[in-house]
Amino acid sequence: MRLAPHLHRLGNDVVACYLIDTPEGITLVDAGMPGHWRDLQRELKSLGKSVSDIRGLVLTHGDSDHIGFAERLRREHGVPVYVHAADAERARTGKKPKTPAGPMRLGPALRFLGYGLSKNSLRTRYVSEVTEIHDGEVLDLPGNPVIVGMPGHSPGSVAVHVPLADAVFVGDALTTRHVLTGRSGPQPAPFTDDPAEALASLDIIAGLRATWVLPGHGAPWRTSPDQVGDTVRRG
Repeated sequence: MRLAPHLHRLGNDVVACYLIDTPEGITLVDAGMPGHWRDLQRELKSLGKSVSDIRGLVLTHGDSDHIGFAERLRREHGVPVYVHAADAERARTGKKPKTPAGPMRLGPALRFLGYGLSKNSLRTRYVSEVTEIHDGEVLDLPGNPVIVGMPGHSPGSVAVHVPLADAVFVGDALTTRHVLTGRSGPQPAPFTDDPAEALASLDIIAGLRATWVLPGHGAPWRTSPDQVGDTVRRG
């Protein structure tokens, strides 16, 4: 789905990942679940492009519902996968601390589970080789994505700022639709390693110039990054 010039979303409000289209090629942000591979193929076809136009995949963090087709893209097509050094092991092995799920409603939780099954979530492959990145790096990829460390959801959670797309991709630093309760609106994401640190990290993106704040779960959010921290904390 095209959101704006250069900016496309794959998936839906349950799980989403993103495509940045430029004359120099394509950068992906996150890889959803394995079944989003078909969404990727459809979006590329609509653009008159192919997988060979993809120059890199940047992960906002290493959780399984963000790395879905990453290993396939890397192994079959040689596309490098970038992840913050603090989440590299998580992306390669799936090792992570157990965190409380928090509030839950049966209907939304089953919808999340059902959507995951429809997108082959049980067949997720971890990423054998990753390129480690760090806070403040500007990657040599289409759109020149800037890496902004936002620890909390995981130690290596990052925002990806792409001025060309007028967007900040925030992964699970926040959500605009809670996958376990169905509640809509900007709010903390579930399954967060350190909720207090995650809330504090929301202020890190203040000052970035963008009109899209794009989470991994929930509707795209048109707002100023300056407003994100206060809005989420007000709940």
